[in-house]
Amino acid sequence: MPKSKARKKAVYTPPQKSQQVKVSPRWLAPTMVAAWIIGILWIAVYYVAPQTVFLRDLQTWNLLIGFVFIIFGVVLSTRWR
Repeated sequence: MPKSKARKKAVYTPPQKSQQVKVSPRWLAPTMVAAWIIGILWIAVYYVAPQTVFLRDLQTWNLLIGFVFIIFGVVLSTRWR
């Protein structure tokens, strides 16, 4: 009787786990929280006092600046371990 031409599968060996635990840099969490707070405060101050000298000149760009700080904080939060 002819032998089967089916190829035998090798035994599965899972990849080795890394022994080293990844740790976030010390500056990451404070920078992340500071970016969120700055962004929220920037938008809040723009709505409360839109006639402030510096904020008046930027007009609606103030919203973009505030959201950029908030988004920067969110991007940093994806790097936190």
